[in-house]
Amino acid sequence: MTLPALHNTSVLYRRILSQFPQDISLAFAYGSGVFKQHGTSQGQMEKNMLDFVFAVDDPVTWHTMNLLQNRKHYSILKLLGPTVISSIQNDHGASVYYNTLVPVDGRIIKYGVISTDSLIDDLIHWKTMYVAGRLHKPVRLLVQSESRKLRAALVANLKSAVTASFLMLPESFTEEDLFLQIAGLSYAGDFRMVIGEDKSKVANIVKDNIQHFRILYSNILRDCPQVVYKPHQGKLEVDKSPEGQFTQLMALPRTLQQRITKLVDPPGKNRDVEEILLQVAQDPDCGTVVQQGISSIVKSSSITQSIKGIVTAGKKSYIMYCVLCLCVRHS
Repeated sequence: MTLPALHNTSVLYRRILSQFPQDISLAFAYGSGVFKQHGTSQGQMEKNMLDFVFAVDDPVTWHTMNLLQNRKHYSILKLLGPTVISSIQNDHGASVYYNTLVPVDGRIIKYGVISTDSLIDDLIHWKTMYVAGRLHKPVRLLVQSESRKLRAALVANLKSAVTASFLMLPESFTEEDLFLQIAGLSYAGDFRMVIGEDKSKVANIVKDNIQHFRILYSNILRDCPQVVYKPHQGKLEVDKSPEGQFTQLMALPRTLQQRITKLVDPPGKNRDVEEILLQVAQDPDCGTVVQQGISSIVKSSSITQSIKGIVTAGKKSYIMYCVLCLCVRHS
């Protein structure tokens, strides 16, 4: 099964990608500069920053080449060389190294670099949900290698988003309810939603992009034995029995299961995960516990990655980036 993605090989994206080292296993563009959000005009959208993520097999080699081609993209950390940059990328925050406010081909872009191994780990286990969360929503998929492991991880991430959302929704709901829940997963617990982001951001993402969400998720919903999917009516019914919820809890990514276990299991009891999830499945507040588990993952990674961003972008660029984000919010 391959990832149902929205391919876009327009001249703009090809020209931007051509200015970077080509050893990329996955490249995608995302955000308000790529997909129209509710309440934003086409003219405003074309002025917004373009956001990219590049997954690379060998970060040291990739940064070595990129420092030769695009040295000006980096903050003062470029003086430390590609090995240190790669170490900062892999060992801190969400394992992503961002260069931001980069002028390329008449547009301002931001691009994050993550190792392919770290990306796969996040997609399967939701270790940080930082890049995995971005891939819960429609993206412009620009490059994808033939790696079966990567393809399987991309699909597993979408299935996990559906499963987690089922646990937080009532027995009957609409497609839009589901897509709102999915789109909101990576914002749960994100401190930026309190101090910087538009509070209606999730609704704005979904409202004008329902069809894009359908393309991503329709096959998964049709194949899922836990749900009755009525695509022509835009309605779904999910199994909310304790047995059904236990099946869904057991299918959640490992990190989320661990966070749920930590929330529910008193210190010193040390029960196994299956026993704890069976208890949660029978709890009327099951959805709330899942929500709290997701929030704890997102909160941690959003804070540590933002702190890291001050270093990787440089203080001046980071402040300018924050001001730009606030301007977009209030425009």
